[in-house]
Amino acid sequence: MAMKRVGSSAVRALTFSAFTRHLHASPGSKKIVGVFYKANEYASLNPNFLGCAENALGIRGWLESQGHQYIVTPDKDGPNCELDKHIPDLHVLISTPFHPAYVTAERIKKAKNLQLLLTAGIGSDHIDLKAAAEAGLTVAEVTGSNTVSVAEDELMRILILVRNYLPGYHQVISGEWDVAAIAHRAYDLEGKTVGTVGAGRIGRLLLQRLKPFNCNLLYHDRLQMDPKLESEIGATFEEDLDAMLPKCDIIVINTPLTEKTKGMFNKEKIAKLKKGVLIVNNARGAIMDTQAVADACSSGHIGGYSGDVWYPQPAPKDHPWRYMPNQAMTPHISGTTIDAQLRYAAGTKDMLDRYFKGEDFPAQNYIVKDGELASQYR
Repeated sequence: MAMKRVGSSAVRALTFSAFTRHLHASPGSKKIVGVFYKANEYASLNPNFLGCAENALGIRGWLESQGHQYIVTPDKDGPNCELDKHIPDLHVLISTPFHPAYVTAERIKKAKNLQLLLTAGIGSDHIDLKAAAEAGLTVAEVTGSNTVSVAEDELMRILILVRNYLPGYHQVISGEWDVAAIAHRAYDLEGKTVGTVGAGRIGRLLLQRLKPFNCNLLYHDRLQMDPKLESEIGATFEEDLDAMLPKCDIIVINTPLTEKTKGMFNKEKIAKLKKGVLIVNNARGAIMDTQAVADACSSGHIGGYSGDVWYPQPAPKDHPWRYMPNQAMTPHISGTTIDAQLRYAAGTKDMLDRYFKGEDFPAQNYIVKDGELASQYR
């Protein structure tokens, strides 16, 4: 990804931070902390289930054989959590979007030895990126590791909503049989207008997978696709997001969470969408106004909402999305398939190895480097 200059404050941060934090590991043992979800009895059921706390990306033996300390915990929140006990002296913190360790400016300030923040997966918005840049930290993720996983999941969710699948499933397990209760709001995907807000790696893959369904495909992004690729996919670029959204029968969120996109879909924006619109959001929960979505689902203005991202995560038991009608929500699972875990575990190990050797990471993996934020987070 392009790493453009961001202005005088970032340059000042770089000038100062160059003397305080260094990406490349100095000689000696390093303390590495990983924060992953607990798998309990499921941890041993699949040898490739690497993304859980018990299996810890499969790198424990490798790290410890080199003399490094590897602490793994699922306990990440609250004043007395296990993570906070290790913040003052850790060198590397690894987390995932599925069970994110929220790295605040306060935590960064306390982490005097911290050099590297790694996301095992895609999406580093759980980190205060501005504070990380100002502190001279490096933030990186395993770019591309779960793009296929998320795009496939989005397509599944579109079909679940369009075909009104969940009420039928619930009927079966509750012993009921009422075809009309399902069929009165079940549709074909063919001929519908689908718009993606964001057409990066995941958004493009989704559009490619939607093409055989003969939909009207629209996309909004900072950058227009290469004309040849755009023609192959059959998608139309919409420069004006507010002009695109009311055209859509189905909206898919594929944009990063930034200061600009936080709360983007508020009450006012939702009111301008088609009545009965279907929304799929596997990007980040905080892009949506939580209560505005719940209210619109209750009123029927949003005909169906599905996704796997919440704010915060894990979602509290009283989160309104758990109880709103016409939803097909799950925990954050789309990017943590076994195939994705193998990819992001390997990518994390590769970056750690490069860190120990003093080598640069693949350019596309950097989210913060030398005081600068990657372009999608500016």
